[in-house]
Amino acid sequence: MTTHPAVDPQPLAPPTDTPPVPTAPSATTTELTRLFYGPDRDRVHRPWRTLAADPDMQRRTDAAIPDQLADSYRRLRRVGAATDPTAVATDPYHLTALHEWLAPADGALAVLAGIHYNLFLGSLHDHDQHPDRPLDDFLRMRRVGTFLCTELAHGNDAAALETVAAYDPAPRTFTLHTPHPGARKFMPNTGSVGGAKSGLVAARLLVEGRDQGVFLFLVPLTDAAGPLPGVTVQPLPLRPGSPVDHCLTSFDSVVLPHSALLTGEHGRLADDAAFTSAFGSRRKRFLAAIGRVGVGKLCMAASAVGGARTALATAVRYAHHRRVTGARPGDRTPLWAYRTHHGPLLEGLATLYAMTALHRATLTRWVDRTPADADAAERQVAIAKGWITWRARDLMIESRERCGAQGLLPVNGLVALLGDVEGAITAEGDNLALWAKAGAELLLAEPSAPATPVDGHPASPDGAGRPDGEVPVGSLTDPAARQALLASVVRLHLARARARLRTSPAGDRLRRWNAVAPDALAAVTARAEHDAAAALLDWVAAAEAPRARDLLLDLHRLFTLRRIGQHSALLVASGELTADQAADLVALPEQSIDRLADHGPTLVAAFDLPESFLAHRPITSAHYPHRLLAHIRGMTTAWRPTGSPDTAVPAPPTAPSPPLAVPEATTAAGAGEHSGGTR
Repeated sequence: MTTHPAVDPQPLAPPTDTPPVPTAPSATTTELTRLFYGPDRDRVHRPWRTLAADPDMQRRTDAAIPDQLADSYRRLRRVGAATDPTAVATDPYHLTALHEWLAPADGALAVLAGIHYNLFLGSLHDHDQHPDRPLDDFLRMRRVGTFLCTELAHGNDAAALETVAAYDPAPRTFTLHTPHPGARKFMPNTGSVGGAKSGLVAARLLVEGRDQGVFLFLVPLTDAAGPLPGVTVQPLPLRPGSPVDHCLTSFDSVVLPHSALLTGEHGRLADDAAFTSAFGSRRKRFLAAIGRVGVGKLCMAASAVGGARTALATAVRYAHHRRVTGARPGDRTPLWAYRTHHGPLLEGLATLYAMTALHRATLTRWVDRTPADADAAERQVAIAKGWITWRARDLMIESRERCGAQGLLPVNGLVALLGDVEGAITAEGDNLALWAKAGAELLLAEPSAPATPVDGHPASPDGAGRPDGEVPVGSLTDPAARQALLASVVRLHLARARARLRTSPAGDRLRRWNAVAPDALAAVTARAEHDAAAALLDWVAAAEAPRARDLLLDLHRLFTLRRIGQHSALLVASGELTADQAADLVALPEQSIDRLADHGPTLVAAFDLPESFLAHRPITSAHYPHRLLAHIRGMTTAWRPTGSPDTAVPAPPTAPSPPLAVPEATTAAGAGEHSGGTR
């Protein structure tokens, strides 16, 4: 393995009672922000950041559910007024940035926007255009677009859905029908809130009695008075997270014009019922019809990135201004000073940086894919979507716990993020189903480990002080060595799966899959971790500011060592890792945590979250007690008896506090707070 010159970073001090607080973007913060959002930051991210900074774009958690839902649709129209709808619908970079910034502000808004711009307008754009199918009402949002694919009895097996559209060549019309209750469309946003709606309905095309596969049909669903004739809409019970008007929707012999069918190379239907398709497989026709789901996966991952970013920023800020009783009488110590508190959050930041780098790299690969690369690019999207949304949930749970009981209050925004990420885990393809498919593809199509960057990437700073200035070959302090170990984990799991496949009984496909599934899915996990770490290492190579580079190296080191540690038994058993190296997996991550401990504020400041966005969450303020009490006084609904007096709210300090500032004094420690650093 190639060795790399060592880099000697400036020593980082251990945590103190008052960690350093950046009051203005430093060169390090600016460089991290540049890497975080890429060279197209102004064009892609800034418009959505500006919208997210508007207090009116924030969900009001204390409002009644119908009011929250109406507000989300009103914000959807604000998005439409502030953007070029065609440009948004046709640009995956804009679509994902929309989700990344707006989902933490109002999760329902992101859901509605993703459906309208990606699944609805995007699908209309990707199919053949038709003169009898003008888009102006949808572009101007006089009608909201929705997407009706899955059914009550068909979710991940949507290719088997049972809604039918039978063609009659004499009047040149289709008859759209729901044959039984299990075929009702499940969870589209077809409620009465939000104005008139049309939908793209996935239905089985029947031509002269022959099933030609599942296609999309443009169907008017509702107007100002409610569902149109033949359309039945039944609201579903509320789900966790931001409220959306999810419904069951069915059709009773609804007649549609010939122009309702969305056509393309996957299928075209002449007036006389002559059907042509470039695909002989009905499944391939279906996948082409719903091709926008690929971008949708990236949008779900972007929502998760934005939510995890907000959760960690909240937890890190709170940990710096929340003080608890220290080791000596009279001491008031910030929560962040305790290793038990800042350690998990720093590991969370390492994961967040890696997942963000993976999302950027996966998005670029998807946009730049070629026909020869399309299957591999689609597989990477599926792997990234699953890993990012699952890890985002982990980070949100950790952040909520680090904020204690305060993190349970809806106004502080953390519990809503958790509810919303559950939707992202399931939407656009359930994670486990996506990973099962990806695992089978890796098993059959990828005999070797993924390519690992070795040359061209700098070493971590751990070789400082060695006489030759180099990191030893195979050392865990060499980033290329760590990448190689992560690649080995992929290879070893695939090898074990193939060995089990060879010994499984022939002819029983289910038993054969069950035998290999654990290792196949473990290989998918390892592949995601390897690719995320490689993408983060690309940021290291691109970093121009030395301190930013050092911080990224330590984040990469912390992220990779923790993952290698999880697979240490496999690596030691295969001879890829020595027993001494396995023992080092305890101490080495702690060194990175020590070096990063004073830089939590810098790593969070690089997110460039607007202060007006964070101000909507009282817990992020150094004057949290005042902000929370002010919110309670202004609540539209509160848990207090009718007629009880309002809580007196002292005026907050007049001077604004800098981000992550540690005030000289805060409220007294609550019950259960002690020198161990609990909240």
